[in-house]
Amino acid sequence: MSVHVSIAPESWGEQLRESGLRVTAGRLATLQYLDEHPHSSAADILAGLSDGMPSISAQSVHNIVHDLTRNELVRRIDLPDSGSARYETRTHDNHHHVQCVVCGRIEDVDCVVGHAPCLTPDDVHGMRVLTADITFRGVCPECEQKLRDHDPQY
Repeated sequence: MSVHVSIAPESWGEQLRESGLRVTAGRLATLQYLDEHPHSSAADILAGLSDGMPSISAQSVHNIVHDLTRNELVRRIDLPDSGSARYETRTHDNHHHVQCVVCGRIEDVDCVVGHAPCLTPDDVHGMRVLTADITFRGVCPECEQKLRDHDPQY
């Protein structure tokens, strides 16, 4: 089972400063939103912040997640069939993801072996492996029940 420890909101400013980034309302709000809603797209973030920050634009959100990703405060994940890049505040632990192929739900999965990179490739062609990104794909319990309800033979 994956455990994610939330960082206190007042710590985000400190994290930004330590990364060499200015502390802005948009960056703080994005970090807090992603901490509460992991695996969100830029569009999700914009929708989640727009009520409290009506002047925030899609371009601003894209710039913010780019800066936060570049400075390793958030992790960008590109999963099959998710429609767009997703972002999360859980970084530096080489965890993986499980994704429902029906509804698209994404959850964290801790490293299979317990140390990076989790898998040892057959041939790395002279490269030093830094991480292994694994996506387990399946059907979540809610979707499986809906499929059963629709087709009892499932």
